[in-house]
Amino acid sequence: MANTNVYTGADGSISLSSPEGLEGEQAQAVIDANDLVSVGRVQGVSVEVTSDLKPFHEIGSRYATELRPGNVSVTGTISRAFVNGALLKMLLGEAAETRPSANWNQPAFNMSLLMENVARPGVRNTVTLHGVKINNWNYGIPEDDFVMESANFQALSITVGDEQ
Repeated sequence: MANTNVYTGADGSISLSSPEGLEGEQAQAVIDANDLVSVGRVQGVSVEVTSDLKPFHEIGSRYATELRPGNVSVTGTISRAFVNGALLKMLLGEAAETRPSANWNQPAFNMSLLMENVARPGVRNTVTLHGVKINNWNYGIPEDDFVMESANFQALSITVGDEQ
C-alpha cells in the first residue's frame, strides 16, 4: 500500500552513515568526531533527481517521436544553523585541518531523510542518498539573523522506501 500521509519539516530527521572503502572511513571519522549520526539544526534540505532525456525528432514532425533516457543526476542542498566545521570537513577531508602535499581523498557518505508523522506512528517515508559528496560549502553571517552554513551535494544514487 502506498504512503498517502502529508508531512512538514517538523516530521523529518536526517542521519548519516558511511559506505565501505577509504572515502567511507574518512566520512566515518568526521561523523564520529562531530556526532553527526543524526544531523541537527537543519533548516532546509532539497533533493533533485534529473534525467537527461533526449527527444528524437523526425524530419517533417514537430513533436518528438521518442524520448530516450539519458544520464541521471542526483543533487541537492542542505542548510544548517549549527556551524562546527563538520560539513566543511566532509568537503575537504584531511585538507580541512592541514594542507596535504599531495592529492587526497574526499569523504563520501550516505544520507537518509526520514519522514514520520507522530500522529501516525509506524508509517514513514525514507529517502536514502548513496555515495554523497559535498561539492560546495557556504557560510553566511547576517547582521540580525541566524548564522547558517549550507552545502551543495551530489550523490551516486537514490533509493526510496515507504513503511507501514
